[in-house]
Amino acid sequence: MNLFNLSDVSKEFGDRCLFKDVSFTIGDSDKIGLIGANGTGKTTLFKILLGQMDATAGEVFQNKQTVIGYLEQHTNLTSDKTVLNEVLTVYDDVIALEAELQQIAADIEEGKGDLKQLTERQQRLMERFRERDGYTYKSRARSSLLGLGFKEAELDTPFAHLSGGQKTRVSLCKLLLSGANLLLLDEPTNHLDLEAVEWLENYLRDYKGAFCLISHDRYFLDRVANRIFALEYEKVMVYEGNYSTYAKLKAENEKAATRRYENTQKEIKRLEGIVRQQRQWNREKNIKTAESKMKVIERLEKTLEAPQSETPGMHFSLTAKAGGGQDVLILKDVSMGFEQKELFSKANLTIRKGDRLFLLGPNGCGKTTLFKLIAGKLEPIGGNIRLGAGIFPGWYDQTQSDLHLNKTIFEEIADSHPHLTQTEIRNALAAFLFRGEEVFSLISELSGGERARVSLVKLMLSDVNFLLLDEPTNHLDIRSREALEEALADYDGTCLIVSHDRYFINRLANSVCYMEKNGLTVYPGDYDYFLSKRKEEPVVAEVQVSSEGKDAYRLQKQEAAETRKRENERKKAEQGIEQCEKRLAEIDEELLDEAIAADYEKAQVLTEEAEKLNEELMALYERWEALSD
Repeated sequence: MNLFNLSDVSKEFGDRCLFKDVSFTIGDSDKIGLIGANGTGKTTLFKILLGQMDATAGEVFQNKQTVIGYLEQHTNLTSDKTVLNEVLTVYDDVIALEAELQQIAADIEEGKGDLKQLTERQQRLMERFRERDGYTYKSRARSSLLGLGFKEAELDTPFAHLSGGQKTRVSLCKLLLSGANLLLLDEPTNHLDLEAVEWLENYLRDYKGAFCLISHDRYFLDRVANRIFALEYEKVMVYEGNYSTYAKLKAENEKAATRRYENTQKEIKRLEGIVRQQRQWNREKNIKTAESKMKVIERLEKTLEAPQSETPGMHFSLTAKAGGGQDVLILKDVSMGFEQKELFSKANLTIRKGDRLFLLGPNGCGKTTLFKLIAGKLEPIGGNIRLGAGIFPGWYDQTQSDLHLNKTIFEEIADSHPHLTQTEIRNALAAFLFRGEEVFSLISELSGGERARVSLVKLMLSDVNFLLLDEPTNHLDIRSREALEEALADYDGTCLIVSHDRYFINRLANSVCYMEKNGLTVYPGDYDYFLSKRKEEPVVAEVQVSSEGKDAYRLQKQEAAETRKRENERKKAEQGIEQCEKRLAEIDEELLDEAIAADYEKAQVLTEEAEKLNEELMALYERWEALSD
């Protein structure tokens, strides 16, 4: 079944055409990744599907059975409820059914009203309650919030107290539970740490409906998409497969188009030579031949189509300041906290010249704080931080706090690098797509992606040899990310980078460092290597130790035993969850049996069992979460 069908749809704003003659269908099981450079009209296309904006031309057909769930890039949700209660509003109808069923059960028990009518209504409501996942809705809401990165203690937090990123995660959670059969997701991985992104990937891969998501996360697109809609050249090009398949097919198509264009040009030139020759001979037969060949040339010229070139992308290089020793950065037992609350402790790390090390860890673990410590903007509460001789760090701040909102782009660069001429500044800005009068735009008027590019210009012009990059690909589209990758791949200095872009990490990393409250762990490899090692079971080898090392060895064995015990308990909790959910599904099936549904006592017993199982399931989820932390 097709949920949407677009035919020759165009959208213009004044003299500017975003896209034209767009035609595609969205099936009820499609997993679509919508990609394209910033500003090409991806969000506008979503708004046309939602009916929030009219197309300039063309037809949009929406199936009557299509139920849309939409996640905006920037949520405007407000609420006076707690996190969990706000998510549970998705089930307002289920909660109302539950309350009515409880009232009917009480009336039957107390002998109030007509027993036959009450029993019949109870049976009808129980069927609707079952269809709406009434026996599991609370545990589903709770487990979805935990999967998206909320801690158990945060579920009772007032929604109004959340950060912008947390509010977006609540909106995403509500959307995933809404019962829509088509999800439109605009940058759903924004504000999610790696664990939450992986949870969302698994959710979407198992999702029974269709979705279309806007994303610049290539690794994410590879994992969840089975179709790619590429908004380019003012058209939507449809590719079957994930992002990597799209990239390969696009390269092959462009190569074939270039080859066809060149071959057609050669054939036209060959035929033009024949025409000139035949006309020189100027006989009747030669004139007819020349006319015949001219018709072929005209036909070829009509079909001649030059390869389409995309709008110019970023292209720049980074050059490290000369000098600097082999030891770039040494952290020894570094600890940090705020207001008597420790953020992390015992952080030890050595970064050597030429390293490209990526710093990973859950949101809130202290990655940005560690950057500020290294950059000298904060002082640690314990330990020592030492930069090597001749090392000059340059910091890219994901919040762009180094930019002055009241300045123009040109002024921002000129004031930061007063030794540069106007021509040098303009050339640097042109490499980052700021041309002509655009360089006099105010920083306050720029989008997140444009501000990111200004910060990158400042960094490129800085005389440094140690780059501290905090989420440098945020706000950048795919082509800009690729340009940054190329520049960093050729960079001859040292990099310490915080990023959630796994494609970016795999392309550049020679080491991954995972940050936790009790320190740092380094994995010598890319993201996929890090992931494989993190999933391995902890193993402690049996070794001979000296008498003076026995205490340390005993402690190590004790910690290993505790780890194994914790893992076994976690697996037991998982098994309990599986058993509870299995039994709840069986109860649902039993309640469908007309004989049982007609027997009030049996139905009541099953309902009470389902309620107890739900309570047990919620307790198991809490236990599993605690053991997984």
